[in-house]
Amino acid sequence: MDAADRQAPAVAALKKERLQEKIATLRARVKALETIGVELAQAPDQQFSLTDPDSRAMKTRGTGVVGYNVQTAVETQHHLIVTHEVTNVGTDRGQLSRMAKQARRVLRVEYLTAIADRGYYSGEQILACHQAGIVPLVPKTQTSNAKADGRFDKAAFVYDPHADEYVCPAGERLIYRFSREEAGMLMHRYWSSACPGCQLKPNCTPSDYRRVGRWEHEEELETMQARLDEAPDSMRIRRRTVEHPFGTLKAWMGATHFLTKGLERVGSEMNLHVLAYNFKRVINLIGSAALIAAIRA
Repeated sequence: MDAADRQAPAVAALKKERLQEKIATLRARVKALETIGVELAQAPDQQFSLTDPDSRAMKTRGTGVVGYNVQTAVETQHHLIVTHEVTNVGTDRGQLSRMAKQARRVLRVEYLTAIADRGYYSGEQILACHQAGIVPLVPKTQTSNAKADGRFDKAAFVYDPHADEYVCPAGERLIYRFSREEAGMLMHRYWSSACPGCQLKPNCTPSDYRRVGRWEHEEELETMQARLDEAPDSMRIRRRTVEHPFGTLKAWMGATHFLTKGLERVGSEMNLHVLAYNFKRVINLIGSAALIAAIRA
């Protein structure tokens, strides 16, 4: 505005008017954002969507895409979608046991193996599956800072269930020290008094002692890992099973994806997609005449 004052009066007046309009617009925008900030602070998950209040940031995508999380359970023989659910939870970690139980109820079977990718890895969910009589197969997430830094990760420490101790790569024993609750889970802590003088310490920990934590239900995770080791094709089976319907549905939906807004409407839209997919899949498998006969029966 100072620069405009140095120009011709007519030009200066026009520039000042435009600048004042821009300033007024920015002030109104700031006021609107302050109102949104109050609503955002009051939201339970600290999220607020202007275009679709039910949508949330999907952490599973890794790109901050705002939308919905579609869960499906697909049987391995014919690739039919057994059950599905639309949620606005941004991660898959809490979905495993509920979807597995729904699939078992729909299939009317007692024995069920649930294969999922590492995004579903959760100690509580794996325990819930075991308690429900469902066999989960989920690879462990690779989040070890020690391994990333070239040091021994937890897998290098072998647990001795009889002595309730861990054996480290140097052959020393990490004895039980104490237990405490962390993030709602009871964790036991172990370490060895020999750490400060250990020759392998540079490859183990930058701290004085290498501490190893063990969940009270860690044996459930170890049991599942043993099953995974005996079934190396599990993840290949998962990919060719559950990714098949998703690939088909995304091809049908195109770049626009969901056309509706709101969790209830998006859920209804997904219901129609799944119904159409299953019908077309069955027709491809047995033919339309057999399907119509089965429906009439």
